[in-house]
This record gives sequence, structure tokens and C-alpha cells, in this order.
Amino acid sequence: MLYTNVTKIMLFCEVVKFVIKILYLSLRNRNVLCKMATKKNDWKDRLNVVYSTNPDFVYCTGEKEENETLPKQQQKLRVSIEKNHRGGKTVTLVRNFIGTDDDMKELGKLLKGKCGAGGSVKDGEILVQGDFKEKIVEYLKKEGYTQTK
Repeated sequence: MLYTNVTKIMLFCEVVKFVIKILYLSLRNRNVLCKMATKKNDWKDRLNVVYSTNPDFVYCTGEKEENETLPKQQQKLRVSIEKNHRGGKTVTLVRNFIGTDDDMKELGKLLKGKCGAGGSVKDGEILVQGDFKEKIVEYLKKEGYTQTK
């Protein structure tokens, strides 16, 4: 009876050691991935971290990587007119642009200039003030955005 209890305890200890080893390796791999993800070591991003005694500790800021801009032929842009929640003003929205924020701002600037209207680029949408749906779709197709609707 005593022998089986000791064997069970030893087996339990081995299982616990194994689980601890797996957890350590997974945390270590996470730190390696975070090291690769951080581009710069800016102290302003780490203001809430006071001190860490772990020699392998790497602070992850959780920054998102920007998508690369797809070629114009692969962009599936959707152009629509919207009046809701805009104080009765009509705006033309261009959605589903996949790419960097700079490229989206550049496209927004071109569309606003082509329509001779104001607007903005925010939350992944290009807003042009006024009803310019046909004009924008025509211009985008002429520029090479063939899958625009």
C-alpha cells in the first residue's frame, strides 16, 4: 500500500515538472516573439512598468502591423451614399480599402480634389462631402481600381 502511494506521488511530481517546463518554454517563446515585434525600445511606451526581475522579460506594446497595400486591380472598393447621423448632410463613402494609412490618405486627397469637395479619412473609410458616387466610381475605374462598385 505504501509503495503504491509513493509511486503515485513520484509520478505526480514528474507530471508537475513537465507542465512547468512546458509553461516556461511557452512564455519564453512569447518573449522571443515580442522581441521580434518591437521595432524600437522607446521608454515612453513602458511608463507603467516599474521594474522586472526576470532577465528574459521583454515589454510588449501590442502595436498592430500595418497591412501592405494591395495592387489597384485587387482592391474591392465599395462606394456608397450616406445621410444617417450626419445632420442631414449627404456624404459619399469609400470602404474596404486594404493598405497603409498613408496610401488611404493619398487616395482620399485625390478623390476630394477630383470632386472639388471636402472630406476626411478616418476609421478605414474615405468620406467625401456631397453626392459624388458616379463620379468617384468612374474615376476609380479609370485609375485602375477595376473591382469598384
